[in-house]
Amino acid sequence: MVHQFKNNGYNIVLDVNTSSVHVVDDLVYDILEIYKTETKEDIVKHICKKYDDPTLVEQLGYEVDEATVLEALEEIDALVEDGVLYSEESYKPLIESFKARPTVVKAMCLHVAHDCNLACKYCFAEEGEYKGRRAIMSYEVGKAAFDFLVANSGNRRNLEVDFFGGEPLMNWDVVKKLVAYGRELEKTHDKKFRFTVTTNGVLLDQEKMDFINAEMNNVVLSLDGRPEVNDRMRPFRGGQGSYKLITPKHLAMAKSRNGKSYYVRGTFTRHNLDFYEDIIHFADLGFDEISIEPVVAPETEDYALREEDLPVIFEQYDKLAAEMVRRKKEEGKCFNFFHFMIDLSGGPCVYKRAAGCGSGTEYVAVTPWGDIYPCHQFVGEEEWLLGNVFEGIKRDDIVQKFKTVNVYTKDECQNCFAKFFCSGGCAANAFHFTGNIGGVYDLGCQMQRKRVECALMIKAAEGDLEVSQTDCEEDCVEECIPVHC
Repeated sequence: MVHQFKNNGYNIVLDVNTSSVHVVDDLVYDILEIYKTETKEDIVKHICKKYDDPTLVEQLGYEVDEATVLEALEEIDALVEDGVLYSEESYKPLIESFKARPTVVKAMCLHVAHDCNLACKYCFAEEGEYKGRRAIMSYEVGKAAFDFLVANSGNRRNLEVDFFGGEPLMNWDVVKKLVAYGRELEKTHDKKFRFTVTTNGVLLDQEKMDFINAEMNNVVLSLDGRPEVNDRMRPFRGGQGSYKLITPKHLAMAKSRNGKSYYVRGTFTRHNLDFYEDIIHFADLGFDEISIEPVVAPETEDYALREEDLPVIFEQYDKLAAEMVRRKKEEGKCFNFFHFMIDLSGGPCVYKRAAGCGSGTEYVAVTPWGDIYPCHQFVGEEEWLLGNVFEGIKRDDIVQKFKTVNVYTKDECQNCFAKFFCSGGCAANAFHFTGNIGGVYDLGCQMQRKRVECALMIKAAEGDLEVSQTDCEEDCVEECIPVHC
């Protein structure tokens, strides 16, 4: 499968199965549009006739005749023979074998606090309550969660734990004790923990920043953008805005990381479809690791995104990609935008490409009282309760359902060029919009395709294009835990 598109002056051709990207001129681009549907003789006739137009020849920069077209066709044929254009599908048999592997858990979203000191209007966690009750995780429950993770991790050495909420800093003493316990488990079980904390920053202080920098591999800092945008959707419970208090703390946290991973992570809604301005606001403040996600909400909410918003959203992504290229070229510096960061040379392993984050199988969420769910977005949905950290997984039938979800089991993914970049999309979003974890959230799919095109354009502008042929490693270090949506 091949996908062609134009963006920011680049003609880009993606070979879907290998993630091989080719930047071509107008002539080759036009030939590729009919390469698989016309004979060589007809291609020559069609292209020569089209380029009889002096304006097109001037834009191209050279004359086009039969010999020119045949030479271009030979080059295309060579790429096909090399397996980097119109390559054969090869992943599907591997996915079937992966599904037969024993289930191991390697990543956990640990809900140390079902409570929050903000009242974000779009929060799927309902101010931390998750359709249940406010609660703080005890050390004993957290310790049992760590024991469960180690016991169910098989031979996986690298384990991920994200301290999550609500607001996890409201249970700071337990976070510190659990990190210390994790370090003990590393010594006794030959494991390596990578910790993340996701925080709104209200309670950040120097002591917490020092600990996070010493112990956390990543920190996600929640903030939506410009003051008026953030304060509309992320107020305190009394209605006061949070931007003025939080932003200096987030900036101090980001600066103190000294090259270690972090993200300032926001959400855009229908109220700020000009979210490009929020991203630039972050960049100009000094943040260089940025993620602003589209809100996921039913259309009954006034802030929810709708189909008719997509042209404006696409324009914002195109504008952002062009600005990132401009800053890199003209100023010698740039910021990273999470959704434009794709790896063409290494990438995730084959299974991750096809099946995604591993929710319900390799990745689980744990509530303050120890219940286990497929991920943080299923918490409170009792039909998806897997078990608890004291007794283990009780619903293997649910685990098996998640094992079957991949790009090859979704009809909508079969002919989608972005399928190996989004891995079939979010199972929780699919469930909440279609009632089926094997479905797709169409609005999200359309935005994802645009983001992939923008990301590939940036790669083209940087000249950073490689062929991806990554096999699965048994104990991958860099498999993802999502920046939470």
